[in-house]
Amino acid sequence: MSNEKKKIGFFGRVARWFRELRSELKKVSWSTRKQIINNTWVVLVVTCVCAVVIWGFDYVAQLIIRVLIDLAG
Repeated sequence: MSNEKKKIGFFGRVARWFRELRSELKKVSWSTRKQIINNTWVVLVVTCVCAVVIWGFDYVAQLIIRVLIDLAG
């Protein structure tokens, strides 16, 4: 026999993929419940702040456009 590797079939490749996946998932550093809750609050607060800022810019732009339309018309 030659030194070439024997071709692995489809199911063999799938099985190897799952074994490697399981091995990699054991290395993952999972967040604690407290960290998840804290991060969720941070995301909610930042989202609300961004929404207010965008609303403010939109409101100011709307006022400027209305003034320009009133001046032109």
